[in-house]
Amino acid sequence: MPHTLPARIRSHNHSIGTATEDSEKKGSSMRVKDVEICVPIVYGTMSFWLGKKASESQSHRWTVYVRGATNEDLGAVIKRVVFQLHPSFYNPVRVVESPPFELTECGWGEFEIVISLFFHTYACDKPLNLYHHLKLYSEDEPRPQSTKKPVVVESYNEIVFPDPSNDFFYRVQNHPAILVPSLPASFDLPPALLQDVNDTKKGDTKDHQQSPWFTNFSEADELLKLAAARQQVRVARVQAHIVKLRRQLSVTDGLPQSPKPASG
Repeated sequence: MPHTLPARIRSHNHSIGTATEDSEKKGSSMRVKDVEICVPIVYGTMSFWLGKKASESQSHRWTVYVRGATNEDLGAVIKRVVFQLHPSFYNPVRVVESPPFELTECGWGEFEIVISLFFHTYACDKPLNLYHHLKLYSEDEPRPQSTKKPVVVESYNEIVFPDPSNDFFYRVQNHPAILVPSLPASFDLPPALLQDVNDTKKGDTKDHQQSPWFTNFSEADELLKLAAARQQVRVARVQAHIVKLRRQLSVTDGLPQSPKPASG
């Protein structure tokens, strides 16, 4: 069961909001500085040989998907996913507007699938393109194929959102699928939007019928722990810098004022 580990894809946040835009976009233009939100994702394909039902033009049934690394719903970050199939398919550009972000088709050939992730505006205003090669035949096992054991090819990535918008941070700070650093007490932030987190349950893939075949990215868990530790160190440094600046301001305020030169 081949898979790829790991990669960190840094998203590019652009300024959002003008004087005429609504309050949501105005909130998105305010950012939590020196903080990174990390979203672990897995994307790939799972293909089943059709056996006696196979024909020359349709030998396999396959599914391409984007899921959380721990099979949690990604709908709090991803708004929609566009899958670009081979031009020989009818309507080769397929749009999935809600989680779970997946598409199932039948065919006979292998090809590259372009997976475009579109994020909510509070997260990022630019799409992210991923590329995945559909595999129908296992390179590790000789034929004949089994109709019960699929060929699974998955890749693990971490999408990093530097300096997230306040709105984004509020929505995901307690999300089980997203790595969000703990901020020091000096950061005055409102509580998480728990209702939004609960709404994302509809996109969980923990009980997906194909979940037994999903790759367990145990190595990714260790990488996420290291990333969390780095985040804590970074936040601690920011907090220490704030304390230092406050002390400097206190010393400056306590100094005697220099007399003004007499005007002649």
